[in-house]
Amino acid sequence: MKLVVLDSLWLPGDPVKPNEDAFGHDDHAALVMDGATMLGDGLMPGPSDAAWIAQFGARRLLAHLRDGESARKALRGALEDARKSFEALRRMPPEDVWQTPCASMMLVTQAPQGRKGAQLEFLWFGDCGALLSQPQRPVTVLGDTFENRAAEALRAQRLAGEKQLSPAHGLSRQEFLVELRATRNRINAGDSWLFSPEPRAAAHAGRRTIRAEPGAHLLLASDGFLALASDYGVYDADGLMTAALDEGLHALGDQLRAIENGDAGGDRFPRFKKSDDATALLLRLEPAGPAA
Repeated sequence: MKLVVLDSLWLPGDPVKPNEDAFGHDDHAALVMDGATMLGDGLMPGPSDAAWIAQFGARRLLAHLRDGESARKALRGALEDARKSFEALRRMPPEDVWQTPCASMMLVTQAPQGRKGAQLEFLWFGDCGALLSQPQRPVTVLGDTFENRAAEALRAQRLAGEKQLSPAHGLSRQEFLVELRATRNRINAGDSWLFSPEPRAAAHAGRRTIRAEPGAHLLLASDGFLALASDYGVYDADGLMTAALDEGLHALGDQLRAIENGDAGGDRFPRFKKSDDATALLLRLEPAGPAA
């Protein structure tokens, strides 16, 4: 069995700023990563520490998987690579945890089981998610996006009410930074682990395995894309998968931005950014062709 890409979307939240999402794929793996927007000056070369960790993580994860490593071992190796690169290239050590580059992630790998199906293994951090659609079954939701986004919306609404401000663009507002940094300081402790220069995070990634049949469809996405369902309620999980297959990811990206442009302040749909980077990969599980 192999994973075949049907469609992809990599849509920046702001066309004049770096896209801090990343994605990658090959015949037996696919992933989406979403770098957490910086809450102050960056420590790494380049315009965005968040873009660096997402792009670096995607490259290194696929490299380790292509070397034949298991998903968990590849994750541990990529995290160790990130640690070494961060320590070698940063301008100075972080003074507080919130300065450490980090990213959400959804990774799927598959082990062939013949032409009748494959065992899919999902590993994730944070707000990236996946939908798995198989004939005659409801769509399976992987990851914590829907729960996390509901909590984030409530937090944005509360902070905006306290400060008497519209919540969107809150990541750049001094009034919000103290609490946002305090929340970011809790990463890589308790149950709040992300992809970052911290190899211990590998043991804390969410994990699930599912046997999938040929013809199954997969949608991997960052929370900026999944907002169509998790934040804006345009679709449920089944409806979003159907729309992705029928209309295409770019049409859904246009729909997403139309909703956000119509609520630029985040008053109807509380959030800290008018528009987030939105990334999605649509794949189908197919039998591998005969060996050459």
